[in-house]
Amino acid sequence: MPGAPNRPPEKTPEVPVTPLVVEPPEKKVLRRLVPSRVTLLLDLWKGAPSPDLLGPYDKAEDAAAAGDFATALQALDRLSIRFHEPRWPTLPEPFRRLRVEIPPPMPPSWNPENALAPAQRDALRARREADDQVLLARGSVAWAAAHGVDVGDSGARVEEAAQLLASEGLVPGVYERVDGVWEGLRARLPRPKSAAGRPPAAAPPPSAETETA
Repeated sequence: MPGAPNRPPEKTPEVPVTPLVVEPPEKKVLRRLVPSRVTLLLDLWKGAPSPDLLGPYDKAEDAAAAGDFATALQALDRLSIRFHEPRWPTLPEPFRRLRVEIPPPMPPSWNPENALAPAQRDALRARREADDQVLLARGSVAWAAAHGVDVGDSGARVEEAAQLLASEGLVPGVYERVDGVWEGLRARLPRPKSAAGRPPAAAPPPSAETETA
């Protein structure tokens, strides 16, 4: 099939199946909203990201503040799609993990996850999300500390979560620590500002052809 890999990917490692905890929607929003805030504060935007990025982000923030977590998640989905658009600067790791996932084209039989039982697929997805959360929290804390933000014991919380995830798997203590990091950063970091208030770029000087016309 055009564009498909030349050979099937390696077999997906088995992930222990543990009972999944149903996460409240406000926690799901928190775990995406705060790292998105950090991403939009990164220096690569040169002080202010585009309103095209801030539009869905602001909608997510406002919806979350109003307790409308379904709308907040929809807005964050739109933001994750925008993060993947080629017109923006390439996001550095780990923040590119906030982009929408676009898997390479492949026959369904080549996707090793399709051979897993539903419980195993859910466990694999949950573990992948937890791994991403630890990496995002670690990167966010490092960025905040480098920009003069008091992060308190957030760094230690992230490492405790990483150790728990490695030794015991996805137990409730992992997200208890990670969520504490997100709550602390949300209280300390400002909301990103729009680039709409910037003065317009200066017009280019007239060309020689224009001057002689």
